[in-house]
Parts: sequence; C-alpha cells; structure tokens
Amino acid sequence: MRTAEIVGGGFAGLAAAGALARRGWRVRLHERAGELRTAGAGINVYENGLRVLEALGALEDTIRDGARAKLRETRDQDDRLLSVHHWHVRVYGVLRQRMIDALAAAARRAGAEIVTGSEGISATPQGELQLANGERLRADLIVAADGVNSRLRDALGLVAVRRYLRDGCIRLLIPARSRDEGLDTRTIEYWSGHRRLLYNPCNTEQLYLALSMPHDDVAGRTLPVNKALWTQSFPRLAELVGRIGDEGRYDRFEYIRLKRWSAGRVAVLGDAAHALPPNIGQGAGCAMMNALSLPIYLEQYPGVDKALAAWERVERPLTDHSQRISRLYGMPTFWPAPLRRLFYSLAGRSRWLTEQRTRTARHIPTGT
Repeated sequence: MRTAEIVGGGFAGLAAAGALARRGWRVRLHERAGELRTAGAGINVYENGLRVLEALGALEDTIRDGARAKLRETRDQDDRLLSVHHWHVRVYGVLRQRMIDALAAAARRAGAEIVTGSEGISATPQGELQLANGERLRADLIVAADGVNSRLRDALGLVAVRRYLRDGCIRLLIPARSRDEGLDTRTIEYWSGHRRLLYNPCNTEQLYLALSMPHDDVAGRTLPVNKALWTQSFPRLAELVGRIGDEGRYDRFEYIRLKRWSAGRVAVLGDAAHALPPNIGQGAGCAMMNALSLPIYLEQYPGVDKALAAWERVERPLTDHSQRISRLYGMPTFWPAPLRRLFYSLAGRSRWLTEQRTRTARHIPTGT
C-alpha cells in the first residue's frame, strides 16, 4: 500500500486526504493547530466545487441548510443596479467551518488519519517529511497544503512570484433577521468609492459579509469594524452594518505563482501553490479540484515524479486562468466610480467576459 503524508488541514489538505484514501492510499494528515478550524466565516461553493465534494462524500453535510444562490448583483452605494448575472449552475453559500468538518468526516470515513497538534516544517524531494517535534517520516508522496506561508514549499525553492496585492478584506458573520433573509437567492456586491461590501446568505440563521478595501485604507480595515464609517459609505445598508459585532478577521490579498507544483515526491496544493484574491470565489474550488485529480494521475503513470508533472501539465492551465480573471475583476477597486460603473455595465452584457469569469465554475473536474 502506498503512503502519503499531508501537511495542512484546510480545504486542499482535507480534499487530498479523502481523495487519496478513497483510492487505496494509507494517508496521514498533519494539522499544526489543536483542532481543525478555519477563519473567514462563509464561502460560496460553485458547481465545480460541489462536484468535488460529491465525489468525496462531503456534499450533503456541506450544503445542509445552505443558501442556494441564483443571482449575483453588482450595485452602487445608492442601491442602483450596475449588473446582474443569473447562475445556470449550482452555487451555494455555506459556512466555511461546516465544509471543513464535512471534508474531515469524509476523509476519516475513507480511512485517512488526521493528527492535530502536528506541524510539518520541511520535506525533501526523496519523500522525507520532518516534523517540528524532530520526527522524520518517509512516504511515497508528501503533500504540502500548508497555506500561503508554506514552509515546505519555501524550503524547496519553488516560488516564482509572491506578492501582496493592494487590497484586502474583513470577513465576518451577522445574524439573519429571518429565515427568508438567510436563504435569499442573491449575492450582492455593493460599491462605494474604493470600498466594497459583499452580502452573502449562508443559512437560515446567518449572513456572510466581506468588507473589501485598499490595504492603505487603515480606517476601513480597522477591527472591530468601524460601523459609523461603513454606514457613511453605505447609508442604505445602515441596518445591515448595524448587526456587525466585534468579531471579524482582516486579510490582505496575496498572489502566489510557482515555478512548478512539485519537486520529486512532494506536491504543492492550494494557497501554497496558487493563492488568488477572492473576486471570482475559486480559491477553494481550484484547491479541491487539484486535490481530487492528484491520485488519478498517480495511478496512470509509473513514477511519482512523472505523475506529478502530468498532473500539473493538464490541471494547471485552468488554475492559471482563474488567477488571471480574479485579478482582473479586482482592478476596478482602484478606478474612479464612473469608469467602474461602465466596466460592470459592459461586463454584465458581455458574453465573452461572462464565459471567462464562469469558466472555472462550469468546469467538470477530473475524477467527477
């Protein structure tokens, strides 16, 4: 039986653990925290990600009580509609923690072992993983899914480009006023100057909000959220902003591109390989698709290094496309309001731009 050691208990690592275990690998996942947990509150999962969750046996638990989105609207601070997109594929707003828990349960059912309080600090192309406690483990495959600050990736010298982007966001949950509000079929992106507010139902009880701004907007990214400031930017959303509590997390967006996604027996997954801003909502989708496809290539090719090269050659172009489009849709953050309104008006009517933006969501992942 072939063995895999996975570092990182986020979407990428857990999806890889389930995918490998379901195909007969002996899998152990290492998560440095004392429990599997995630920040960021809510998340939209599109058709491609839902197909992966279904293949892993984690779909039902993830979308239980989730809010299915049928429309995405872009509006200005005065609630004027700039563009609208009707989803013709499945999209669900869910709690990030619920998806983490569902992936972990599915991986365990498949036979994967998940070890918390265990930190991987380096790996060699020959398949040796070193843990922070000094233990060294050998495996046929090591998966580095340890996030943007991946120590395994950095030790292997795989980074081609890593840079902070000019913007970031605060993510948080607020209570829904009613069951109907929690299951609203719309996600709405509101713009005011250089600030954005994403309204995103998650379930019958909660709404997910993402407040985006340029990183140098210090007042805008202050925590706890400056509700008076955000109400001034979005006066018609005063009641919504008023429900914001003291919790929330700010993250500056990052862009990461690797020279290659592997080194010998080490594969790099998720944000460690291809961090992207959340403008098309495909960070987790790309991570899980690449994780699900990984064992398929490992079955088709005689050597791990050849299998990983083929995996990257076939799967990477869509992830690269997702990064490009996500960055494109983040550019209006820094444009004057009239130019931004024109962009969204044109983007909403352009079949080509719509196809580019939704290509990842419409993709049928390898292994589904």
